[in-house]
Amino acid sequence: MRNEGLGSWPARRARKTPRAAALIHEGRTLTYADLLGRVARLAHALRGLGIRPGDRVAYLGPNHPSFLETLFATGMAGGVFVPLNARLTAPEITYQLADSGASALVYAPSHADLADDARGGTPVRAHIGVGDPGEGGYEALLAAAPDEPLDPPVALDDPCMIMYTSGTTGRPKGATLTHGNITWNAVNVLVDHDLVAREVALVSAPLFHTAALNMLALPVLLKGGTCVLTAAFDPAETLDMIARHRITFMFGVPTMFQRVAAEPGWADADLSSLRILTCGGAPVPPSLIETYQKRGLTFLQGYGMTEASPGTLFLDAGHAVSKAGSAGVPHFFSDVRVVGPGMEDVAPGETGEIVVRGPHVMSGYWGRPGDTAAAFSDGWFRSGDMARVDEDGYAYIVDRAKDVIISGGENVYPAEVENAILAHPGVLECAVIGVPDDTWGEVGRAVIVPRPGAEVDPGEVLGGLAGRLAGYKIPKSAVVAAGIPRNAAGKILRNRVREEHGVP
Repeated sequence: MRNEGLGSWPARRARKTPRAAALIHEGRTLTYADLLGRVARLAHALRGLGIRPGDRVAYLGPNHPSFLETLFATGMAGGVFVPLNARLTAPEITYQLADSGASALVYAPSHADLADDARGGTPVRAHIGVGDPGEGGYEALLAAAPDEPLDPPVALDDPCMIMYTSGTTGRPKGATLTHGNITWNAVNVLVDHDLVAREVALVSAPLFHTAALNMLALPVLLKGGTCVLTAAFDPAETLDMIARHRITFMFGVPTMFQRVAAEPGWADADLSSLRILTCGGAPVPPSLIETYQKRGLTFLQGYGMTEASPGTLFLDAGHAVSKAGSAGVPHFFSDVRVVGPGMEDVAPGETGEIVVRGPHVMSGYWGRPGDTAAAFSDGWFRSGDMARVDEDGYAYIVDRAKDVIISGGENVYPAEVENAILAHPGVLECAVIGVPDDTWGEVGRAVIVPRPGAEVDPGEVLGGLAGRLAGYKIPKSAVVAAGIPRNAAGKILRNRVREEHGVP
């Protein structure tokens, strides 16, 4: 094959295990032979619509086989895939379509109105509705196309997808991930997670998020396992699907796992098939780790970022207890350092910035050479995340550099305080922000979400931190809220929290 990229994966896998189940969705199963046929037909359809190598094809919608079919078909045609956050508004979608220069947009029935609202002001020439019954609809295009795979020359260094950063502040930037970036990331997952061909993965986190796509779905499909797709996460349905499909592998952000454990059926649920639980997107509270360990389940924690495809650090099961709270050590084909302002390595126990280098790190930000240059230093990508490393080389994520609260000259890292508060049995979620203070310049404020049915006294929660945290780290105030705003990756939107609760 001349195609070395992701677009060749369906053909390479189909020639090895054509009858194995690749995707399961709403009772329908696609084998790898089925997947190859649909991907090839869609690649021909895209070519017929004028998509040429290097052109961008965007997808808008929840988890569905058409998402992965569009990804592989775009790669088979030599194009660049642009997964869009299905939770964005029309102006935000319009911005990303225009910024990426997308020529085609494939969209789900649930997002037809949003896709229509985003038509103006973009370069999109072809709009393809997955649920459109007309001749220009998704299924009609596939039915009219041949199933012979395309095979244009595609190199590992060629762009594969543009994944927009979370955008917790400011305009999101498009991280340009090459076919090599994503392939090496998948290899890291295969090595460090010990994936097997019989893997059955539950994909309920959104595929437009880098972890669900690149740390779960694509490595499983590369290995020849099965992905069970759900349009949205539901904690009760999660427990049912684990038992019904004998799920072996699942990924979630901490909030998802917290909600599953809060379900009435949690204590008696059949979880015997589960082999791998990976958790990321935000620091994992020690209390959550303990909850799952009581059911005989161990989290494989990790740390990553969109710009690194995303896997960077990984904590294996053998050290889940002895190094609880750590994000682990670098993935096999990844190099990570924790450095000071001058890029010098900090001593064990000291806090510094995480920098990463490896074949999985992006080639740059799409159309932003200045931002790309600013993000790298001597070939190392600067994450903006703060961490400390212990004597054994295990990294502990402290917080985002920009989220640090400086109180009386002392640095307070919100994630550390949040973990302490989440140990309270009545607290479901928590976010800590800085608010102005006449004496200290800035002090912490905790925003607390109680567990269902629990009554939480903010003063009692803060009082319980005495002796567990240094006095300057304990928030000076706390408020009770109905929820914590988060982005699709599960990260706290601190700007929103500050807007809602930041006025002293």
